[in-house]
Amino acid sequence: MKKSKQAKNFIQRPSYPGGRAAINELIKKEMRYPKKALEAKIEGKVRVAYSLNHKGKVIRAKVEKGLGYGCDEEAIRLVHLLHFEVPKNRGMKVTFNKTLTINFRLPQQKTPKSEIKKTAIQYQYTPSKSSKVKKNTNKNSYQITIKIRS
Repeated sequence: MKKSKQAKNFIQRPSYPGGRAAINELIKKEMRYPKKALEAKIEGKVRVAYSLNHKGKVIRAKVEKGLGYGCDEEAIRLVHLLHFEVPKNRGMKVTFNKTLTINFRLPQQKTPKSEIKKTAIQYQYTPSKSSKVKKNTNKNSYQITIKIRS
């Protein structure tokens, strides 16, 4: 008589709803780039080791490899926002250890898609008694002579 196959892993691991793509989206949405890092133009990666309790909540987070300038604290704050789904593990309360690498990239400056046409106004003082308006050879360009009394 054959024995029934056991589950591949005795203890099932927690998973984040939506997978790695959802974690990246959360980090992108919630990240507040530290002012010190912006001023010093710091970019790089921060690796955070964290522990999950039996409910899927982050209980401890520690920076393994950091950048400084406030990036380490921001990475820890982001990790504490994560909440994992943990399957039932035969009634045992298991603590899980994981690592996460968070990339800090300076925000790019927005470039205008279309340049706004600037209108140049030219004033000319002439002591004549009449005001004149002449159309120049350029499209939609006029030369206006304005009489100013002093």
